[in-house]
Amino acid sequence: MKAALSAIGLLLTLAGVAPAADSLNVRLVGHCDTPLHEGYSVALSGEYAYVANGRLDVVSVADPAHPLIVAHMDSIDYAWAVAAVGDYACVAGDMGLTVVSVADPMHPVEVGHCDAPEIAVGVAVGGGYAHLADASGGLRVISLADAAHPVEVGHCDTNYVVSGVAVAGSYAYLADYSAGLGICSVADPAHPVEVGRCIASVPVRGVTVSGDYAYVAGDYGMGVISVADPAHPVEVGHCDLPGTAWNVVLDGAYAYVATDAGGLRVVSIADPVHPVEVGYYAAPSAHGVAARGGYAYVAADGGGLWVLQFYGQGVEESPKPQAPSQKLAGTVVRNLPQDAVTFDAMGRRVVKPKPGVCFVRDAGRTRKVVVYR
Repeated sequence: MKAALSAIGLLLTLAGVAPAADSLNVRLVGHCDTPLHEGYSVALSGEYAYVANGRLDVVSVADPAHPLIVAHMDSIDYAWAVAAVGDYACVAGDMGLTVVSVADPMHPVEVGHCDAPEIAVGVAVGGGYAHLADASGGLRVISLADAAHPVEVGHCDTNYVVSGVAVAGSYAYLADYSAGLGICSVADPAHPVEVGRCIASVPVRGVTVSGDYAYVAGDYGMGVISVADPAHPVEVGHCDLPGTAWNVVLDGAYAYVATDAGGLRVVSIADPVHPVEVGYYAAPSAHGVAARGGYAYVAADGGGLWVLQFYGQGVEESPKPQAPSQKLAGTVVRNLPQDAVTFDAMGRRVVKPKPGVCFVRDAGRTRKVVVYR
């Protein structure tokens, strides 16, 4: 099993990367290449991003336009996933769980390790426990009460390969490529037990949970599963996306989905039953993603860490500013002329202008206006 997963990782690396070719409502802010040119998972904590890409890279994102590797750890036996909590980064890898102190992010130190029977490809932390997605080893529950001596306290065998895990309340949500979404009660960490399962419309590779819904990433896109009744989860929505979706995270009313063929895809989940794609950026083969404040941090296989910004709908993309540099005249109007061409402050054409300050090119000149509707 371990050899098979390692082979998959190698194939992903050799697949190569195409440069970004297209985007909608998402722009590139910054990029940081990594020496191993891989990227499977990313977690945010404060002004740092922690990237699992075979090894663990610590990247300063204090300036999103200029992300910078400030430290790395080569001692971890092939890192597949990472979760950050407090002063620690929990890393899932070929040999199980590694606990890293990041109290000083520029000098990370391994403080503890716990073996797992298979390859740990996903990790989620909650309630003082690390929950490992241990491939064919199922769910492993590891106590972090003593970070220097993490110890497995319980496990839940499954009849499928667990490729991702999320934790909310007293439940762990397991992503499975063949069986959809599994839900395990971890109310008693020593005796986790599967209580429900949903065969999703997509083979599931990644999962995140918010409220009564689980959002799953897999082949053919993103699915939305109601988990209001954990014993009877049911898929209620789906959004088709190009390629294979590997991971999904939430930021406000949006889901950020990492895909291998379509880069980053942004999906509105304002109505979870009817998710709608509202933006994308064709970054290299994206596998890991974290999001905060409208920024997405994408771990790209073959492309390092990409920092992208979703700035909303209704803005026309162009590689160059579209508003000419001319003397501006302030004007207050209630309605825009029918032939007016409107731009935002960054010089991008606005298809459907909203009330506020904007730039309008009218009859060969540019003027600043305040539009009231």
